[in-house]
Amino acid sequence: MNRPSRLLAISAGILLMAGCGAEKSKLKTDTEQFSYAIGVEIGRSLDPISTDLDYKALKHGMNDVQAKKELAFTDEELEKIKMTVAQTLMEKQQQKRTSDGEAALKKGEEFLAKNGKKDNVVTTESGLQYEVLTEGEGANPAATDIVTVHYKGTLINGDTFDSSYDRGQPIQFPLDRVIPGWTEGVQLMKAGAKHRLFIPASLGYGEMGSGEKIGPNETLIFEVELLDITKP
Repeated sequence: MNRPSRLLAISAGILLMAGCGAEKSKLKTDTEQFSYAIGVEIGRSLDPISTDLDYKALKHGMNDVQAKKELAFTDEELEKIKMTVAQTLMEKQQQKRTSDGEAALKKGEEFLAKNGKKDNVVTTESGLQYEVLTEGEGANPAATDIVTVHYKGTLINGDTFDSSYDRGQPIQFPLDRVIPGWTEGVQLMKAGAKHRLFIPASLGYGEMGSGEKIGPNETLIFEVELLDITKP
């Protein structure tokens, strides 16, 4: 199914969410619970375009189909409408993403400029900044080594987007398979060390961002604890 068709198909499910929120005690049968689960999934899928929908018109279209009435538009016209609106929505989303990225880049640059003036913060040639919280011992890892770490990642506003501490499980990975800021920053550490890394967007996820929590051009802060180094 192409994107515009999928968009309209998903929109049809809004009828499942009409009215007040459902109470768990009233969803007793398998059919009711399954329908509610589908409704939640549809609601989440609609969230990015919720402000662009006219729910009265949506319900009108649903009712016409269910009542087998003559539709206001031919199938060809409907397809054209979906294609046009879907293109408009994608353009709006891209414009917002560009605007958000520009704002995030500016805030990140201002943050790093101020942060780099602190006595305990070191700025490398690439623009990476780091602060030593705990010294380690032994050799530094090479980019080709496999490292085991605990970490916590936050945005410059303090929001946590990921944490191995919260999961209660460190992670292990080849050091050359992660974002450049990590590859460079962890090589500056020794086993047992704990550093705070301040990673500019160019050494992080850049204009693409990552998932829902890391937007375009976000500056990232990681507290990283290097637990072990293994040769490949």
